[in-house]
Amino acid sequence: MYTGEKWDRNNIVINNIFAFQVASDIIRNDEDPEPRNVEECRHRNDWPKWKEAIQAELNSLTKREVFGPVVQTPEDVKPVGYKWVFVRKRNENNEIIRYKARLVAQVSEGLDMRLMDVITTYLYGSMDNDIYMKIPEGFKLPEANNTKPRSMYSIKLQRSLYGLKQSGRMWYNRLSEYLLKEGYVNNPICPCIFIKKSETGFAIIAVYVDDLNLVGTPEELTRTTNYLKKEFEMKDLGKTKFCLGLQIEHFPNGVLVHQSTYIKKVLKRFYMDKAHPLSSPMVVRSLDVKKTISSLRKNEELLGPEVPYLSAIGALMYLANCTRPDIAFSVNLLARYSSAPTRRHWNGIKHILRYLRGTTDMSLFYSRESKQQLLGYADAGYLSDPHKGRSQTGYVFNCNGTAISWRSVKQTMVATSSNHSEILAIHEASRECIWLRSMIQHIRESCGLSSIKGFVLLGFTGKVFNEAVLTYQEQLKEL
Repeated sequence: MYTGEKWDRNNIVINNIFAFQVASDIIRNDEDPEPRNVEECRHRNDWPKWKEAIQAELNSLTKREVFGPVVQTPEDVKPVGYKWVFVRKRNENNEIIRYKARLVAQVSEGLDMRLMDVITTYLYGSMDNDIYMKIPEGFKLPEANNTKPRSMYSIKLQRSLYGLKQSGRMWYNRLSEYLLKEGYVNNPICPCIFIKKSETGFAIIAVYVDDLNLVGTPEELTRTTNYLKKEFEMKDLGKTKFCLGLQIEHFPNGVLVHQSTYIKKVLKRFYMDKAHPLSSPMVVRSLDVKKTISSLRKNEELLGPEVPYLSAIGALMYLANCTRPDIAFSVNLLARYSSAPTRRHWNGIKHILRYLRGTTDMSLFYSRESKQQLLGYADAGYLSDPHKGRSQTGYVFNCNGTAISWRSVKQTMVATSSNHSEILAIHEASRECIWLRSMIQHIRESCGLSSIKGFVLLGFTGKVFNEAVLTYQEQLKEL
């Protein structure tokens, strides 16, 4: 099992994209990694499966007329390279359900639910400029072109291909044009959600690249599925049970969302699957100065590259963003030291992992019977980072009694008082509330449902705030 760090601490931006990349690596089993090229596929026991997947990809490219004629590469053209990417798709039990090979252009780095997988997604977009690609491995040249070395030829692409910068945009434009033509509506607030209302019910399509999650009334979902299959080659995966690392369990009175399988993979990845559980995600301050989480101290050594600190941060960030708001503050705090972590910070990572060891099955339950209301809570921790004089913003929004959005982040400006930090926190929470309420209103109104109200509750009372204004008027003028 890999133990070192694969990410460069000096060049990585710690954000949600990075967290998803790390999570994707963990979801794909490290003990049985995917092959990196065709040669590695040939030396595996499951080579027949990969060979079948490669041929299926080439057949699909031919069917979609992605490849134009094989031509001798023009003198003023530098053809883009290619790469085979191999992935085994798994279900919620980590069982392999499909072998998938993709040819990628190397140019850059009460309601029912149903999951649809679009086969060869990007191949439906047409090219808007001339692009040539090197002859990929596995592609047979016409006999007329066998007189010269293979390297002298290239293929002119007629449709978008994975890896091209414009491919994602062209696929989205193609899909949205097809759906809008049929009467589906979407909104710039949530451009990847398409909704259609009819006399028999409604259907909601949530798009993430080639994964389409369908939610709606059974009859309308059947119509939507049939309509999509008319234009795109798709695989119906049935009721949504596993998507992007999230496990979804369906019950008569609601839906349960959790990441227990992912947590077990994370614990095993960092050798913490047999660790003693803890009852809290972090002890931030302690009477023992040596246990305090802070920046680098004098004569304190940095962790070497053999310690996968960034990988652990990315894995925990994805978990904190998706289903575990209880570790959001702890992960945010430790992520600040990603460029210069020490043994103290690594111990903080292990503390969170030990907490997850005892709370693996913690989940979010969205009830069908709860009151329809959007309710938010916001608070601030004044000078939570005393080394830089910054405070901490924290908020969480519940819909129908369960959290749907949350955040814990260090404030970008220095607050002059605890009241000032509270105002900054409520400002961030209000922005999130406006977006959430607008998105929910759009979805409900498009489905023919009634609107709901949104509230944000402060972490301090109005009386305390008024007293603070009267007492510290001079200090609060800037607010």
